[in-house]
Amino acid sequence: MAHRSARLTVFGRQLLVQRVETLGKPVAMVAIELGISRATAYKWLRRYRAEGEAGLLDRSSRPHRSPRALPRSEIEVILAARVETRFGPHRLAYLTGFPRSTIGDVLRRAGMSRLDHGDKLTGAPVRYVACHPGALLHQDHKKLGRVPDGGGHRVHGRAGYRRRGGGYDHFEVLIDDASRVGLVVHVPDERPASAVAALEQAAAFFAAQGVPIERVMTDNGGAYRSRAYAASMERIGARHKRTRPYRPQTNGKAERLIKTLLDEWAYARPYRSNEERLSALPDWVERYNHARPHTSIGGLTPHQALVNDLSVNHS
Repeated sequence: MAHRSARLTVFGRQLLVQRVETLGKPVAMVAIELGISRATAYKWLRRYRAEGEAGLLDRSSRPHRSPRALPRSEIEVILAARVETRFGPHRLAYLTGFPRSTIGDVLRRAGMSRLDHGDKLTGAPVRYVACHPGALLHQDHKKLGRVPDGGGHRVHGRAGYRRRGGGYDHFEVLIDDASRVGLVVHVPDERPASAVAALEQAAAFFAAQGVPIERVMTDNGGAYRSRAYAASMERIGARHKRTRPYRPQTNGKAERLIKTLLDEWAYARPYRSNEERLSALPDWVERYNHARPHTSIGGLTPHQALVNDLSVNHS
């Protein structure tokens, strides 16, 4: 599995193969262009030649065998003790005989490291999901460097490329908690007027589907703390809910949509101009809502989840 700062994504590996195998460039030259070592370049070429396109995909870093891993029976003892006693790692260490660090690792992997993340009766980990569309809308802001005319380093390679100050594009990202229907609004800046315009556009969109917005969750950015934003919240009849300071994970569905947006639109392929990338955005949002299956809603598309909920609860 590629780590978060890896130079080569799947697209980068495909680019490497294309430049060497199709264009006939020397491996050393392509390695310099992509900012990687020759050893790394040869590694991916060997995988491609042995396995084809499948060899360029990410793989799990987990070893095939872990002889010193904690047996499943002992993991279950720790989890059962956690549910029964509600103790933390220190007290569980005395009770079970396992090291505190081991208990902490087991609880973290099971999603049970914090008591307030579990069901009060059973202790089972709980991820909050709004009960119906419109009950909670998440909003966040994303700033993205513009693509220079002719393309950036993804087109020309990193060697000798110097970014020209093209400025930034700003986007307000909104997603419905229950259905995962998302909107991405291109705005001029990070000011309150931009946040308000995006919120009201989202409210109008959901109203057209028969879905009123009841609550909106944002972080504590200046635009979301402004009087203009509060006034907009009153106009659409919604309550404002802000995340705790330094807890971006509370607004995790918006964060997840931003990551998907970057992976599948902004950096999914090389663009020759900023206008080309922006023109591809509406199609991507349409595909995200109507054609892309979402694992957290049982493989449905967000639009299907929205329609299904409305037909069940409003028929």
